[in-house]
Amino acid sequence: MTDVPAKLVCRSVWKLFGPRADRFLAASTGPSAVTIEAIRAAGLVAAVRHVDLTVSEGEIFVIMGLSGSGKSTLVRCMSRLIEPTAGEILFNGENLLAANPRRMIEIRRHSMGMVFQHFALLPHLSVLGNVAFPLEIQGIDRAKRADRAHRMIELVGLGGREHFFPRELSGGQQQRVGIARSLAVEPELWFLDEPFSALDPLIRREMQDEFMRLQSVLKKTIVFITHDFDEAIRLADRIAIMKDGAVVQTGTPEDLILRPADGYVAEFTKNVIRAKVLKVASVMRPAPRRAPRGGFAGEVDTGAKIADIAHCFEAADDTLAVVDSSGKRVGVISRDDVVAVMMSG
Repeated sequence: MTDVPAKLVCRSVWKLFGPRADRFLAASTGPSAVTIEAIRAAGLVAAVRHVDLTVSEGEIFVIMGLSGSGKSTLVRCMSRLIEPTAGEILFNGENLLAANPRRMIEIRRHSMGMVFQHFALLPHLSVLGNVAFPLEIQGIDRAKRADRAHRMIELVGLGGREHFFPRELSGGQQQRVGIARSLAVEPELWFLDEPFSALDPLIRREMQDEFMRLQSVLKKTIVFITHDFDEAIRLADRIAIMKDGAVVQTGTPEDLILRPADGYVAEFTKNVIRAKVLKVASVMRPAPRRAPRGGFAGEVDTGAKIADIAHCFEAADDTLAVVDSSGKRVGVISRDDVVAVMMSG
């Protein structure tokens, strides 16, 4: 995402809980001196430690880690639902930590959408009323907010259920209402904190499919929190893995699997089926000057996943041409190449 403008930037963001945490950081000689041991000795708790990251416009940026790693605290710092102890958070170039409370309310109401694990629907309001509620807070007139709410309800596949109440909906349908409500304000930046973790596995998979469908239409900038690596690699453009409040590694799913920064990241990725993550571009070989005898068995795109092209090989000696987005042949991949990836895990 290097050529895409930055939507959200975190620079040395800290969140320490405890008395005089800001003084403790100010008195430190630098980030390397602020160890977990020093923080504990000062009677403080480290939730977020020296986080630097950039979220590009239009990307799905997943933050993951075990329980207590600091991922949910970090996402709340990004929107200032929790006040960071130190650092900078830039949204469209504006430092949110310098914004006064009125300005932050305006940004949250008009530019940010949030979906959490617990749906937090208002039980006395219908689906339509829940989705339109943030627009009512904005002061939008009834006709306009009803029109926009109807469009969001259709978008998430709940058309015809506008007058149902939350108690009349399944868990997956309730989460769709929460998603529609957060989209009603037409946010530039969309925060989702483990939105599917309370759902049954089958419904969770359906909601991931729905999420990807929505993103293909809306092209939102998304910060998505999860502890499930399978979910992360399915949804993410890039992933940041956290441990003890710090970001251990940031990269594409392929980066994390092929080049883990340390044993902690390797442990996260060890059980992942590589064929579902690795792209053809990572496995292909240079294109020969001449096509093989009998020609190529077909063409595949550099961005295709290995698991998705396995069915293209009918014979043991089949070779596929690999082409880039312009249709230019840039490499080849054989059945043996694919089998080697699938056998590796």
